Amino acid sequence: MPFNLMEKLAVLKTIDEVIQMDEEIKDGEIDFMNRLSDTLDVGPDLILEARNTEPAEALAVLRAMPDEQKQLLARLLNEAANSDGEVDEREIQFIYRVLTAAGIQLRN
Repeated sequence: MPFNLMEKLAVLKTIDEVIQMDEEIKDGEIDFMNRLSDTLDVGPDLILEARNTEPAEALAVLRAMPDEQKQLLARLLNEAANSDGEVDEREIQFIYRVLTAAGIQLRN
């Protein structure tokens, strides 16, 4: 995946927020994060660092990403929300807030 280190932190931060939104981490969500970690070539240390990243900093990085990466982030957020087999309304609202704040326009 073509993300640099700062982008990886911002993407991980955002996806981790979605997964923790319903305050219950399920097996499907753990599997999704493990696959994402492998794909992004990151370890647990970077995930912990991402959790400590300021939301405003993460959004600034997301806003600066190229459109292709923004579309990829939108797909990853959708996959994260669906990874436990059910999508919580709070997850949907959070994803839309992030996409809007990052200037991401969804394509059909």
